[in-house]
Amino acid sequence: MEIRRDIFQAIADPTRRGIIALIALQAMTPNSLAAHFDTTRQAVSKHLRILTECELVTQKQKGREIYYQLELNKMKEIDNWLAQFRKIWEDRFDNLDQLLAKMQKK
Repeated sequence: MEIRRDIFQAIADPTRRGIIALIALQAMTPNSLAAHFDTTRQAVSKHLRILTECELVTQKQKGREIYYQLELNKMKEIDNWLAQFRKIWEDRFDNLDQLLAKMQKK
């Protein structure tokens, strides 16, 4: 039985969000990533597998090392989904600004 994961399951975990933040800056190996967390390398590898299954990260072989890098197109999917909510909140803040301006004039 294959487990289907989506990008929102991937970013739900704080460790995975931390991994994403680190590899957003530069590609990293599992060992170098594990050094940033209070967990085992095996646990970091499990998180990397989930991120890879969700296509948020990709692997590149360089010599004997595997480097993980962020897949920016997948991150754009998250941003697009959030954009709808961003618009709602921006409209609400604009309405609040207008209300406060009216109250100050009185």
